[in-house]
Amino acid sequence: MAKFGVLGSGVVGEVLANGLLKYGHEVMRGSRDVSKLAAWKSAGGANAKAGGFADAADFADIVLLAVKGGAAESALALAGAEHLKAKTVIDATNPIADAAPVNGVLQFFTGPNDSLMERLQSKFPEAHLVKAFSCVGNAFMVNPDFGGQVPTMFICGNDAAAKREVTSILVQFGWDAEDMGGVEAARAIEPLCMLWCIPGLRGGSWSHAFKLLKK
Repeated sequence: MAKFGVLGSGVVGEVLANGLLKYGHEVMRGSRDVSKLAAWKSAGGANAKAGGFADAADFADIVLLAVKGGAAESALALAGAEHLKAKTVIDATNPIADAAPVNGVLQFFTGPNDSLMERLQSKFPEAHLVKAFSCVGNAFMVNPDFGGQVPTMFICGNDAAAKREVTSILVQFGWDAEDMGGVEAARAIEPLCMLWCIPGLRGGSWSHAFKLLKK
């Protein structure tokens, strides 16, 4: 079992932290306001801890970034580059802009030849970022039930060992992991968030995931 530092006090961080606790991992959640995590820590048992971003990153073998895309860089800065060095950092963020969707399509603050993950990797070059959990809603991140069909989680990153660690977690959580290559593949993976959200924003349907079919 591993020690995880989950950066973020929102719903995504809570869902993923609870999934990790479910499978016996130790989890410290980090927040700018630790008081927000008091109820979660109280309910989480002996393996649930709470602290600041730097506390969580220092505690962790593996860091999980689960904040709004616009806050991702500052969250990692608060965690401290020295606490991220040579560690796997699971990047669950998307670069969603503070602007209304257009006909059900989210707006991003990145362009087609850029990605949030690339920006983060450039700012924190000694961390081993791996994109994951970014192309599905939080209700399906842990043990998704699609009637026996195993959905696909697309991942990418520059470090092969880090991607193996993340793949192991995804398999534990009930996913097929599909490695799309280096950090540049985040340019394709992050917009899957847009695609995933369209049925929900246009018609209220949020119960779906992606599946890569192979022949």
